[in-house]
Amino acid sequence: MRNIRLTIEYDGGEYCGWQRQINGLSIQQVLEEAIARITGEEVRITGSGRTDAGVHALGQVAHFKTDSALAERNLLMGINSLLPPDIVVTDLRDAPASFHARFDVLSKVYCYRICTRPVRSALERRYAWFIWEPLDLERIRTVIPLFKGKHDFSSFCSTHTDSPDRVRTILDMTVQKDPGGVIVISMEADGFLRYMVRTIVGALVEVGRGKCSLQDIERILVSRDRKMAGLTAPPQGLFLKEVKYP
Repeated sequence: MRNIRLTIEYDGGEYCGWQRQINGLSIQQVLEEAIARITGEEVRITGSGRTDAGVHALGQVAHFKTDSALAERNLLMGINSLLPPDIVVTDLRDAPASFHARFDVLSKVYCYRICTRPVRSALERRYAWFIWEPLDLERIRTVIPLFKGKHDFSSFCSTHTDSPDRVRTILDMTVQKDPGGVIVISMEADGFLRYMVRTIVGALVEVGRGKCSLQDIERILVSRDRKMAGLTAPPQGLFLKEVKYP
């Protein structure tokens, strides 16, 4: 039996998230149905992790098992021919039998996009958080070192997070403006809790607005109390950019 590794790009705006759910259409379901039509088998895809409703991906990674003898390129082209325009497999290859898209992850990189203009953008409405007021990026950068390293992120995740272990290590974190003037917050960590990136972004925006200080962030982090962290950024600005493996 072959072990097939996929890299997937998708616009999550029309889906209930990555994982199959009974109350809506998921990315996983659409992919599994397309692959089943090509291979003639019932398949189950395992992703590197979940993305929530409305969240996008540039480089989600997944794997599935198959007895199909179709060549890699034929599998890739066949699957893509059956996928809707907002989901595409950008890479497909045979992987070692031991490869596991979730358990083998070293780190993940997420980016969050914020559009700050006096007037909202029609084109960015699906892919960025619109904030009409300017944000002080230098002020935001002063608090970034507080998040780096190994911490209990109970204050910066959903109260309904499945994992009882809330300790994660943020390996890198940056804030910059892209050529179009959109603020991009990038985070790399050994793992992320549910809503972790979006809650951290919400806190950073409050810092950029001058409503939250470095000392406030320190207190929120050590409190391990979600209620202290404030707002959660909306999903449309969040992208799973890359999943890294050994």
